[in-house]
Amino acid sequence: MPRNDQDRVWELIDSIKFAMLVTHDGNGDELRARPMHAHGKREEDTIYFLTDRRHHKDDEIQINDNVCLAFSDTSGHRYLSISGTATVVDDRARVRALWEPSNKAFWDDENDPDIRILRVRPAMAEFWDSPGKIVTSVKMAAAAVTGSKPELGEHRKVTF
Repeated sequence: MPRNDQDRVWELIDSIKFAMLVTHDGNGDELRARPMHAHGKREEDTIYFLTDRRHHKDDEIQINDNVCLAFSDTSGHRYLSISGTATVVDDRARVRALWEPSNKAFWDDENDPDIRILRVRPAMAEFWDSPGKIVTSVKMAAAAVTGSKPELGEHRKVTF
């Protein structure tokens, strides 16, 4: 089955896993970013995160639900930016489904009443996807010698 650009976006979410979640501060005039573990669910057209209701990002999303997710795999020269809308929900079943042992760094267990689900619905994505560090380095070196412009991979804008 041929792969399309939306497929590639979901593959990048699953393989990179961590994104900088960018929200508007409470006043709406400054942007704030923090790293979050992404759980992409293509069949739901949604990216989920575990969050804590006591933190400011949840309040910021209540005021302005427009967010940006910035994924970066510098070793593989792969980058993804997603714009969408976010909501914070209290979904205990989803918390249990997304729970991983590493979450114990933030909460005692999945039953912590402060855990919430941050649900992001993508509207637009943009990705830069190279063939990898070694191939990219060789192509850049060859371009420097020949004076040509190297083809460093794919760059696409994707609408959801």
